[in-house]
Amino acid sequence: MIGRVAPAGLVMPDGEVSRMHCRVAVAGNGVTVTDLGSTNGTFVEGQRIDGSADLPVGAMLRVGTRRLQLERLTGRQLKQSEDQGRDIAAAAAYVTALLPPPLTDGPIRTEWCYEPSAQLGGDAFGHGFLPDGRFLVYLIDVAGHGAGAALHAVAVMNLLRQRALPDTDMGDPGAVLACLNRLFPMAAHADMYFTAWYGVYDPATRQLRYAAAGHHPAWLLAGGELRAIGTRNPMIGAVADREFRADVSEMPADASLYLFSDGVFEIVDHVARRWTLSDFTALIGKHRDDPAGEAAALLRTVRAEVPSGALDDDFSLVIVRLP
Repeated sequence: MIGRVAPAGLVMPDGEVSRMHCRVAVAGNGVTVTDLGSTNGTFVEGQRIDGSADLPVGAMLRVGTRRLQLERLTGRQLKQSEDQGRDIAAAAAYVTALLPPPLTDGPIRTEWCYEPSAQLGGDAFGHGFLPDGRFLVYLIDVAGHGAGAALHAVAVMNLLRQRALPDTDMGDPGAVLACLNRLFPMAAHADMYFTAWYGVYDPATRQLRYAAAGHHPAWLLAGGELRAIGTRNPMIGAVADREFRADVSEMPADASLYLFSDGVFEIVDHVARRWTLSDFTALIGKHRDDPAGEAAALLRTVRAEVPSGALDDDFSLVIVRLP
């Protein structure tokens, strides 16, 4: 039984779901779904049913704004799925444990939001100060999903966290990306590659040096104006012996830098429209005064646009406030 409240076996707190909405039952070797007179209807593969209907394996069942898909697994497949789920949960916990605490004191402040998807992507990010007082911030996004992508991201993040890149000035974004490209070629890492954005801010000069590798720009909000901060370079691991172009920008007073993965905007909303980068950037700055924090508010806003409420990719967002 699926409904909005107990005693339904599957409770969906959704305003478009009736109290007792529909019943799904095993019938012989198949599965049927029966609408229980719901207000908004029960849909199989986009078609509203009248009474009962077969629910084939792989079919999509829509109840209110939620979508469910029927799968059939053998005992072995079920165990493999459960084992994989535990591996993914462990990998997600590992990534989360390595993320830096937000900076809540001092002239430079940060807040962030990391929400791994059910499949777990390869997002990772970090920030901190160099010995000379400059501030660095970065985000990487490994292509693909699962524990393998996450652990590849962890390997990269550990080198950056420990400032352990060989013969590389950690304050030189172009040199950092070039070194990562040498250390993580696709051929030596199961054909995995990643995009990256890396920046270093000098409070003494108010200059931000930055470089991106196959990654969309970060965005700077100051004085009500929003502008892109990025460079064009190939993704990390794809092309050997590449130089990575960096750039520099002056930072206005009271500026905010927004750095994020593509999981924050690559969604399909309630009207089946696929979002683009501009859909997300239009939200920047609109939730700055939210009591829960701007990063958490942006996650809440994006998730509300997804019919199932579940994101297909990791949601990673870092906000840096510059005095």
